[in-house]
Amino acid sequence: MLKTKTIMDVETIRKDFPILQRKVHGKPLVYFDNAATSQKPKEVIDALDFYYNNYNANVHRSIHQLGEEATAAYEKAREKIAEFINAQYEEVIFTKNSTEGLNLLAYSLTSGLKQGDEIVISQLEHHSNFVPWQQMAKHLGLKLKFIEINENAELDEESIKKNITKKTKIVSIGHISNAIGTINPVEDIARITHENGALMIVDGSQAAPHIPLDMKKIDSDFYVFTGHKMLGPTGVGVVYGKKELLEASRPFLYGGEMINEVKFDDTTFNKLPWKFEAGTPNIAEGIGLGVAVDYLTKVGMQNILNRDRELLDYAMEKIKEIDGITVYGPKERASILSFNVKGVHAHDVSQILDSEGVAIRAGHHCCMPLMSVLGISATARASFYLYNTEQEVDTFINAIHKVKKIFGV
Repeated sequence: MLKTKTIMDVETIRKDFPILQRKVHGKPLVYFDNAATSQKPKEVIDALDFYYNNYNANVHRSIHQLGEEATAAYEKAREKIAEFINAQYEEVIFTKNSTEGLNLLAYSLTSGLKQGDEIVISQLEHHSNFVPWQQMAKHLGLKLKFIEINENAELDEESIKKNITKKTKIVSIGHISNAIGTINPVEDIARITHENGALMIVDGSQAAPHIPLDMKKIDSDFYVFTGHKMLGPTGVGVVYGKKELLEASRPFLYGGEMINEVKFDDTTFNKLPWKFEAGTPNIAEGIGLGVAVDYLTKVGMQNILNRDRELLDYAMEKIKEIDGITVYGPKERASILSFNVKGVHAHDVSQILDSEGVAIRAGHHCCMPLMSVLGISATARASFYLYNTEQEVDTFINAIHKVKKIFGV
């Protein structure tokens, strides 16, 4: 992998995260489950408290002081996110999470399709970018096709070209695999998709926390991500969509806030972005995500990416020294280390690591089709972020040695 040197002061960063001071089973917490959710800096936690303590009110409705303050803070967060991904303000739609965002797109974009039209996803997809398309295909009589992975656990170039054709209407691909860390060539896939006259969606849940994003450069039609994996609160996510496509798409949810005028016989809808935001939103969480974006911007996304590479390189070197370890995924990957210990189930690995204070994920990682392609049922997964250290990797490696000792493998 590319050797880099960051300018981040990791020890100073760690002081911003209160939870990193706690102990688990009497051991210092080593949190390596960042692909599932990230920890939150004090600035984000304080922003939620400040909202509820000082200007808790509904947004876009009341003209009293609290309502105006809440609306201003909520919409300011939208502005920050738009700048963070190089998009226009009205192209940023708040959702509950990536799953809701992908369902929004699945329902809205398939409404005009006809039986036999084709949707393309890949074998790498998280269930959130798999099941909605599968179910819409079954319901509407559409054809769902899968881009295959090659022996290097990367999307096969020939399979991309074979599956995306003039019959394709929608392509939806994860930017980074949450299970094995594969980084997909979404810019190239977007170009091929558009050459065939189809729409391109990217699930950026694992990318937004770790790499600089530029919607103009990626050129997907839609891009989806979630706040809780990028230092923000749970309960808030984002759908980016090109303005003209959002204006042409039907809403997913109906009710208050997303309307312009309601009569007994018809309803007209609000302008963007509120057309897709029915009901009272997660106000505090949206404000908190804006603060999280401030934090990430202050640290620098390129610095975070470089730091991820440093930690992953270090962990890969260490784990390769242990006999009986199988590591899954490509050589060039995101900061995800998915592995198995020969003769030990991933859940047992996770439980023993937990006894040493090390939090990892074990299971199919909401990627059961991918696990079947790999010929396994589960992996143990360590995933790193900006507040992790080489010393924590050493603790993780020592805990794996304990696993092997306990099981005699």
